[in-house]
Amino acid sequence: MELAYYSDYAVRLVNTEEPARGKDVLTSVEAVRDLFGSNKEAARRATDADVTRFRSVRARLRAVFEAADGGDETLSVNLLNSLLLEFPVSPQISGHNFRDEDGRPLWHMHLADHPSNATAGYAAIAAMGLAFHLTEYGVDRLGLCEAPPCRNAYLDTSTNRSRRYCSDRCATRANVAAYRARKRLEADRSERTGLAAESAQRASASGER
Repeated sequence: MELAYYSDYAVRLVNTEEPARGKDVLTSVEAVRDLFGSNKEAARRATDADVTRFRSVRARLRAVFEAADGGDETLSVNLLNSLLLEFPVSPQISGHNFRDEDGRPLWHMHLADHPSNATAGYAAIAAMGLAFHLTEYGVDRLGLCEAPPCRNAYLDTSTNRSRRYCSDRCATRANVAAYRARKRLEADRSERTGLAAESAQRASASGER
């Protein structure tokens, strides 16, 4: 498994909540288990107590994205480092489930967590994955969607560092909103120009009399 994959754990957890919309889907142990995706063994460790713990880690991960999005690199790194210290992992070489044409293992790096509970395991993987992404691509590649009121987290992997939205849907919505705003501005300007011309014409006619 590629180390970059683990960074998606952080995004997945942060985006279970949309503060501006008052939405939060992290309300049950089933929702916690869903976050683990195909890692069913880790998901089975989750209990009702993990709901509250996951929410706490989510707030701390969002703070990392908010600091990065606000241009405070040092704060973003410090916040992430605190998570790494609290939730450590052990890197291991693994070849499970992956074989080449000759049947030999396809060796790759794997993050082995040693959790006391499901939250600790998930937080360890999410924090380490985000740390790899940050050091590989830069702090400015951690972003929050610019399409209000979304503010979902995303990881920018574009070649020109141009990503501004969490999804194509939000990008389209923002573009449509910007287009409509431009059209309203043009209409207002046209109306003001027309009124000014009409006023000038009336003044000219009055002066001729």
